[in-house]
Amino acid sequence: MRCTWTLDAGETIYQANDAGLAWRVRNGVIRLDTMNAEKEPCFASLAIAGDILGCETMLFGTYTFNALALTQCQLTPWPEGEGALSGESLLASLAISQKRAADLVALRGGQAVGRVISLIQMLTDKTGQLVLPARQDIADITDLRSETISRIIKGLERSGVLATTRINGVHLTRGYVVDFGSQKS
Repeated sequence: MRCTWTLDAGETIYQANDAGLAWRVRNGVIRLDTMNAEKEPCFASLAIAGDILGCETMLFGTYTFNALALTQCQLTPWPEGEGALSGESLLASLAISQKRAADLVALRGGQAVGRVISLIQMLTDKTGQLVLPARQDIADITDLRSETISRIIKGLERSGVLATTRINGVHLTRGYVVDFGSQKS
């Protein structure tokens, strides 16, 4: 595997219209934004572990979105090398990204608690650990207010769904173990 690029939460990965490489997300959560008419960032999508990021540069020569690390991230250049079947890898990634796009649209409607729980399920890793993005980012993704997000997260902590845990390199208030099976009454 070629060089790994490690970024901290809040770091800019690239800006729209910049030239650059395509990347494979090894771990972490990345926010993709477009700019609205007032030149302010507007949430467009997420990229998580396994996704290919910035592959549009191979077609158009520049990035389409602004990309920001919401959690600590590790990226490697894509395609990964001769051993990787780029076409199959890209098709699989596109299929996953298309499903995620539909899931993200669903996060913007319905009951507030359901939206946040769906996002938590999307971001929880195989070991049941979760690094939550900042409350404002969650609010932007779910189309809710940050105050609502704080209330919901506190409620999920009280019910036992979220339990804080120490995760290396992550602020204590953002690392959780997720357990939907042990909700307290």
